[in-house]
Amino acid sequence: MKILADRKIKLLFLQILSCMLVFFLLSAAFIVLRPDKAAFCIWICVPGMGIGALTACYGYFKEQNRIMEDAITQIREYLSGDRERRIECSEEGELYRLFHEINSLAAILNARAENEEKTKKFLKNTISDISHQLKTPLAALNIYNGIIQTEAESNDLLTIKEFSGLSEQELDRIETLVQSLLKIAKFDAGTIIIEKRPENISEMMEDVKKHFAFRAAQEGKEIVLKGSKTLSFLCDRNWIMEAVNNLVKNALDHMGSGNHIWIEWGGSAFVIWIIIKDNGTGIHPEDLNHIFKRFYRSRYSKDSQGIGLGLPLAKSVVEAHSGTIQANSQPGAGTAFVINFLIPTKL
Repeated sequence: MKILADRKIKLLFLQILSCMLVFFLLSAAFIVLRPDKAAFCIWICVPGMGIGALTACYGYFKEQNRIMEDAITQIREYLSGDRERRIECSEEGELYRLFHEINSLAAILNARAENEEKTKKFLKNTISDISHQLKTPLAALNIYNGIIQTEAESNDLLTIKEFSGLSEQELDRIETLVQSLLKIAKFDAGTIIIEKRPENISEMMEDVKKHFAFRAAQEGKEIVLKGSKTLSFLCDRNWIMEAVNNLVKNALDHMGSGNHIWIEWGGSAFVIWIIIKDNGTGIHPEDLNHIFKRFYRSRYSKDSQGIGLGLPLAKSVVEAHSGTIQANSQPGAGTAFVINFLIPTKL
């Protein structure tokens, strides 16, 4: 029997058996020597045997309780951050097998945490290296391209000017791609620090509108704001504006002259919501479940300049703020992106 593998359980059984044997022998001897006192002997020996057995059980369970309390203390210390804490399990038995498995689990968790820390450090260093390596040639290419355009204008070389303009567009796309990839990679690596402060939503949306005001005017499009002037919520201003900017840019890319973008916001005691909607071309039903995937390109889209990272980045930002984002759209009827941020409450 496995239960008898525990030395302390063996000892408990031996103590109970010894107690029973001692009192049996005493009662037998007393009955032989004093048969007239047999009933008295039974009245004395049976309670004595019971008391002896209870004493042995009490000692055993008291020791077991001490062992369990010590194990609980070690587990709590481990959960509090002391990764070197372990439960003593130097003896045999089912309980000590359990303690051994708990210690093995702690060792596995420590190894995984260490590997994750190394991975995060590696990704952080890689991201930093990529950033520094790519920023320099991109900046240089922009400078060279500016010189080419200047020379082309002065010498009226229309072909050079045309292709230098196209080159500049491609450089802008590369720069946008690199910056978006770096930001998404940082979110994946967990190296982004979200610094939350109370921010006025109206002010942030005004800044978003100003950011796209020139492009909207040039393309004959309009951005309309609607929401409370005083509503605020706890967020990282720069990252929330990054997410909304990506959604507005996506809307501008998929709508024609004369169309509108509406940015609306509001809130209650439990949730803050922001909606970015337009009356542009909309999203095909086949694509709706894939638009937040990286580099996803719809075969129905007429946009040839997008890189497929704006929406995934917006989703990462929203989720980093413990929010949700979803899209509702019909082809030819426009698109609405709904962002919800749950407000923590104390119950």
